[in-house]
Amino acid sequence: MLFDQLQRQPSDSLLGLIAMANKDPRPDKIDLGVGVYRDAEGRTPILRSVKAAEKILLQTQDSKSYLGPEGDLGFVELVKALLFGDALASDERVVGVQTPGGCGALRLGAELIKAAGPNSRIFVGRPTWPNHEPLIGAAGVEMVDYPYYDRDTATLQWDAMREALMGAQSGDVLLLHGSCHNPAGADLTAEMWAEVASIVSTRGLIPFIDIAYQGLGNGLENDAAGTRLVVEAADQALIAQSCDKNFGLYRERTGTLFVKAATSGAAGIVFGNLLQLARRMWSMPPDHGAAIVHAILDDAALRSDWRAEVDTMHRRIRSLRSELANADRRLAYIDKQNGMFSLLPLSVASIDALREDHGVYMAGSGRINVAGFAEGEARRFAALIAEHLPDSRTRG
Repeated sequence: MLFDQLQRQPSDSLLGLIAMANKDPRPDKIDLGVGVYRDAEGRTPILRSVKAAEKILLQTQDSKSYLGPEGDLGFVELVKALLFGDALASDERVVGVQTPGGCGALRLGAELIKAAGPNSRIFVGRPTWPNHEPLIGAAGVEMVDYPYYDRDTATLQWDAMREALMGAQSGDVLLLHGSCHNPAGADLTAEMWAEVASIVSTRGLIPFIDIAYQGLGNGLENDAAGTRLVVEAADQALIAQSCDKNFGLYRERTGTLFVKAATSGAAGIVFGNLLQLARRMWSMPPDHGAAIVHAILDDAALRSDWRAEVDTMHRRIRSLRSELANADRRLAYIDKQNGMFSLLPLSVASIDALREDHGVYMAGSGRINVAGFAEGEARRFAALIAEHLPDSRTRG
């Protein structure tokens, strides 16, 4: 029988954690596993600007016909300007297509790399997201680890990272997390980004930047600065971008893949290959999320309101980081980090005990979603984990 040959697959640990949290009847449970922004009431709200854009679409959209494999190119151009700023937005060497979320962009980028260079290597900093390996590795591209962050000391492994990058060969691909994107919450400094850009340029490396949280760290422009610097320095680059987080469009799966080629002529060839690869995988991307973002970014009033909402989100995240840091000196490093995530130096046994005894849900790696706290939960959480935190650590 056909399906008798299938092997039982291991369950996804994060999906299992979400299911457990949803089933937990305790009213004071704290769910820090799933990576979504929550407001003070513990809700993941639909943004005002999104609701307003949907009303416009309801009144003006006159067709549900298919998009082409490139998606909504008006949306792509607006996101390109938001992500890259004026200089790169008008660069004909940079082409882009709409994708089903940032995950779709990562997989499409990996397929393009494999098609262009079957023996390509991608250098991946650790820790990274659990879905990076299946999304990229399943395309058949070799993945090479490099050290990025040490959980136990809460420090960037900058010297080791730089040494690893200096050992990469011309044509190697370098996976980088844009601002706020690393699961540790630890970003490269401006000086580090500048040195990465220099290494990329002098050694002929190809950056593949994954950026999904623009605006949620230190504002829209600041969060894009490192990405822009590296892409400008590189002859060729790939950028997987997502609107799921900063527009609150999680279930709409709204993303883009941008590729910078060495010349405008080469960019045209890249674009044709992207269309063929996308056609093979999902044929055409979904429209609704992209249509919402298009409407917001194309309207001055909606765009201004959206920017205000993003500022509110990043201020709340910064406030929660400060609250955690002030609650326990051993968590002081959290206030120096950015975005929605941080890693706690907790054992698996402690994480299990916190879940069973107190209804505290977090990933087995100790990763928490800082933006997952409702009002008043951060200090209670700090008190609950206090006995599980190590004392004798020199933390960054």
